[in-house]
Amino acid sequence: MSVVMGADALKDFLHREFPQVADDFRIEHVDTDSLVVRLAVSERHLRPGNTVSGPSMFALADVAIYLAILARLGPVALAVTTNCSIDFLRKPLAATDLLAEARILKFGRTLVVGDVILRSDGDAAPVARAGLTYALPPAR
Repeated sequence: MSVVMGADALKDFLHREFPQVADDFRIEHVDTDSLVVRLAVSERHLRPGNTVSGPSMFALADVAIYLAILARLGPVALAVTTNCSIDFLRKPLAATDLLAEARILKFGRTLVVGDVILRSDGDAAPVARAGLTYALPPAR
């Protein structure tokens, strides 16, 4: 399946449909195999212990898969998360942006299954891994 929405189109979509969080995320790379998105970590993303909170990491994984789906499907706002399992592997580097690399494992007619690896910027070791399933709206 080819890419139908590039980084600029995805950014515009986020700003139009999700203006409340759009500035938190920056699309670094989009192609037919993967999508990389950056969470611009700020103080509001931190938890006690000066590390990125679990909910912030979940949001990054969820947005990454959502954008990877839209990159292939087009601007379909009603694709929704139906399942997520996230493994927190190690503490992210303090005050460092997080990068999420999303890959689509199966793109079906009604469900999409994907995998996301989260890393601290500049560190090759994963800090979390998430598996997500999305439901697609019936008419596309």
